Order: sequence, then structure tokens, then C-alpha cells
Amino acid sequence: MADKVKVWFDAEADYLEVRFSDDTGFMKETKHDSVMERVDANGHVIGFSILGVSRFRKEKPLEADLLST
Repeated sequence: MADKVKVWFDAEADYLEVRFSDDTGFMKETKHDSVMERVDANGHVIGFSILGVSRFRKEKPLEADLLST
């Protein structure tokens, strides 16, 4: 588990990013159209992003699997 979590929200772009690590990584698609996972060179998930955050409501939360190794 990460010691720190960094969260960025851009209201104008309706974009949220959560990072568990400052390690270099790249974005990778998931099965959910709105969610990308950030993975390191070894394929470990080090964060994720959500585009269109305002579309999701507490009555129906966003669910997505982060599947990288």
C-alpha cells in the first residue's frame, strides 16, 4: 500500500487523477471507457484517472477493475 496518495482534479476538463507513486509510468486503457490506469515499467498499477467525473452519482458509483500486474 502507498504511504501517500496524490489527487488532482481539473473541474474544467472534468478529470480526476490519483497517483500512488511518483515513479515514471504510462497510461493504459481499461475495460471502462472513462478509466485509465497508470502503470510502471513492470506493469504494476501506480495510479488511475477518470474522465467525465461529474457523470457519476453516489446512487450509482463508478466501478472499474485495475488489472495490471
